Amino acid sequence: MQYGDNTLESGSSVLTDVAARNRVLRNTYALLALSMIPTVLGAWIGVRTGFSFFAGSPFIGLLVFLAVAFGFFFAIDRFKNSGIGVVLLLGFTFFMGLMLSRLIGQVLGMANGAQLIMTAFGGTAAIFGVMATVATVSKRDFSGLGKWLFVGFLVVLVAAIANIWLQMPALMLTISALAVLIFSAFILVDLQRVVNGGETNYVTATLSIYLSVYNVFSNLLAVLGIVGGDRD
Repeated sequence: MQYGDNTLESGSSVLTDVAARNRVLRNTYALLALSMIPTVLGAWIGVRTGFSFFAGSPFIGLLVFLAVAFGFFFAIDRFKNSGIGVVLLLGFTFFMGLMLSRLIGQVLGMANGAQLIMTAFGGTAAIFGVMATVATVSKRDFSGLGKWLFVGFLVVLVAAIANIWLQMPALMLTISALAVLIFSAFILVDLQRVVNGGETNYVTATLSIYLSVYNVFSNLLAVLGIVGGDRD
């Protein structure tokens, strides 16, 4: 009888664990979808006002951006278990929308700019759908990719910073194409971590996945602007 009781308790624990994982995943998807609203709003305001941290000194602009971004990261992590964390996350996504406005403004200046933005949006949605499906149904553990993706991210980041001054279109195209691949893989790794129970807080899960989705979209849009932009 004791054996049977232990089996029932074990089964109940498994069901509880699965329910908790599903709840975190649902909340992550919901908050991720919600985060798109302040992102779009920030991008719209940025385009309308001509907002840019990099209009003056690119170096100072980069420092200000990093200071604000890491300030948000620290605060979100500090309050991740309360509603304040959600508000801070949405504030961060508004800020990232502002940062995206310069690229969107440049693309909208092209004859087919609106089409390129919709193509980038559709491509990002397709990538996210594929990665979410693989993360959910695949039995393979992709967590080992994390350290290699982080190294790739650092290489791309250094190259991107250097290109602020170099302004080489070929280098920008290479950086953006690599970034799309790297952050697509990050989506897979981060989502699988939630699915497998490695991430139990939906606020920090959303932040990680949002950053990857944001970078896939922005870099895919940059690639499309370079190779398919109609400047006539």
